[in-house]
Amino acid sequence: MSEDRTMTIRAMCEAFDVTPRTLRFYEAKELLFPIREGQKRLFTRRDRARLKLILRGKRFGFSLEEIRQLLDLYDMGDQQQTQIHKTYEIAQQRLRDMIGQRDDLNQAIAELEEQLAWGEKMLASISQPKRAAE
Repeated sequence: MSEDRTMTIRAMCEAFDVTPRTLRFYEAKELLFPIREGQKRLFTRRDRARLKLILRGKRFGFSLEEIRQLLDLYDMGDQQQTQIHKTYEIAQQRLRDMIGQRDDLNQAIAELEEQLAWGEKMLASISQPKRAAE
């Protein structure tokens, strides 16, 4: 595929494993700006790059508003220094949040495993007298 070629909504959906509804939603949220030819949407190389960043940001838990603000910093004229700096700050905070969530989840898993072990012992003790009586 030529890097300068535009892509239809169908081609974008196939290339990025998203639905047409997703692309229209991102367009409505001013995250993507396809060329409009009547009802037809044509996505440029820039749209493709933006969609990659949107999907990566979502995967990392960034809000759509954070993603939009970061994408808007691209055109500041400072060789993306502001964009990179702000992205780094948000990513650091997101990583701290994710580590906290992981720690909470690990604790919940450990507690559930303890409860299940207790439950197994209780079930075993309840079923043993029945067997002895038989």
